[in-house]
Amino acid sequence: MRKLAVVNMKGGVGKTTTAVHLAAGLARDGRRVLLVDADPQGNVGHVFDIAANGHGTMRELMLDEAPLDACVIAGVRPNLDVVVSTPSAFALDARLASEMQRETILARRLRSLSGYDFVIVDSSPSMTLLTYNALLFANEIVMPISMDALAITGARQTLDGVAAIRDLWPDRALTLRAVVPTSVSTQTHAARAALAALEEDAEMAPALFTPGIRQCLDLTYAAAAHQTIWEYAPRSRAAEDYTALTRFLS
Repeated sequence: MRKLAVVNMKGGVGKTTTAVHLAAGLARDGRRVLLVDADPQGNVGHVFDIAANGHGTMRELMLDEAPLDACVIAGVRPNLDVVVSTPSAFALDARLASEMQRETILARRLRSLSGYDFVIVDSSPSMTLLTYNALLFANEIVMPISMDALAITGARQTLDGVAAIRDLWPDRALTLRAVVPTSVSTQTHAARAALAALEEDAEMAPALFTPGIRQCLDLTYAAAAHQTIWEYAPRSRAAEDYTALTRFLS
């Protein structure tokens, strides 16, 4: 079972969009996938138009107030199950501050998982307790980066955090599997400069997914319609690019 965390300390880089489409794309290819929303904004639930409705959420899972099977919403799409999050998870940092080994709670809560080929964890755009938990559960990282200098700075800050985790928990394998440029428009100087910076970065270049995810308004419309890009616009450039990303990672 492969465990991937989708991370970047900069917000607005297409992180949830990438997590959702990577999970949905792998499920379309016949893989059994669990998508876990570790971002209290709860955007994964919005994209799929699902709510807890009697299921536990990330908050209940982390606080051990509901068992794992009560937190998994099955059959969101064929082969795709989801654990949703809600703004109630914003309080987890304070609630879990005194817990022993609080950075590895998620790994322990998900220890009994079986039957999945992939578990994909969407994370928040900051180094919160939930983000640490996502990184200490996963063994591979997918890092979306929009085409601006601040997003690249956020990516480097994220990698600094990952390096600190490797130092503190040397037994935890954490591989940068994919650096994913998003909202790519090579007609702009900013995008060309950002791509060049990624290609020259010694740590990120070997994992760079090129040409990335091209700018495509259909992604915005698909989210508003509570659909994946393959459901909303299967012939779009975004559908083509996310299909290529799925194959890059599978």
